[in-house]
Amino acid sequence: MANNPQVEERLQKVLAHAGVASRRASETLIEQGRVTVNGQTVTVLGFKVDPRRDVIAVDGQRLPRPSEKPVYLILNKPRDVLTSASDDRGRRTVVDLVEVEERVYPVGRLDLRSEGLVLLTNDGDLAEKITHPRSHLEKEYQVLVAGRPTTPTLFRWRRGEVEIEGRPSAPAIIERLKLEGDNTWLKIILTEGRKRQIRDVAKALGHPVKRLERVRIGPIKLGHLKPGKWRHLNPVEVEQLKRSVKL
Repeated sequence: MANNPQVEERLQKVLAHAGVASRRASETLIEQGRVTVNGQTVTVLGFKVDPRRDVIAVDGQRLPRPSEKPVYLILNKPRDVLTSASDDRGRRTVVDLVEVEERVYPVGRLDLRSEGLVLLTNDGDLAEKITHPRSHLEKEYQVLVAGRPTTPTLFRWRRGEVEIEGRPSAPAIIERLKLEGDNTWLKIILTEGRKRQIRDVAKALGHPVKRLERVRIGPIKLGHLKPGKWRHLNPVEVEQLKRSVKL
């Protein structure tokens, strides 16, 4: 295992940096015996590894070494597909839908019932920048809500004046798009990604979400990509994405 103290890092830090999970969740993976280093199971927190030399795997899937070619993918996630690299309950994940040799993982989250744009990569630096709260990267959604929200209701939503679990909601840019029967399509742009924020605010305002699709992350747009389909980001898109998070 790692034998150069100048390049050794804590295993949980390497896992988090690679986008496998948060630091705390990575510690749980280690404690559960799901992580191996050079074929040996490691359950000790703080175990030191050299990410450039050691072969690190989670649930049997090897992490890419830093020297491996970076891969950047865009996927149109269908409803009922899990935004995760793997699932111990055997549910279909976004990684199951892409066919690349490199080990990639989704950047950020999109809940099971939602659909639309998901980025996948093996570039831990970019993934960390995109998901960090300080990036303030815009994420745009098209959302079908029940009923017809009034102007005062949307004003409260825009200003972040809806209390969710004791906290005010984050401000949002909101625009009415069109009516669909008794329901309303909204365009919603967020720069702060709290879990289930759109669904929770819409429900609190009396207009629960009936459909939610993410159509943009920063400069990257979903476009005409069909549900379940994916493609590589082109070099211009990758550069635009990196610039948007100052990488």
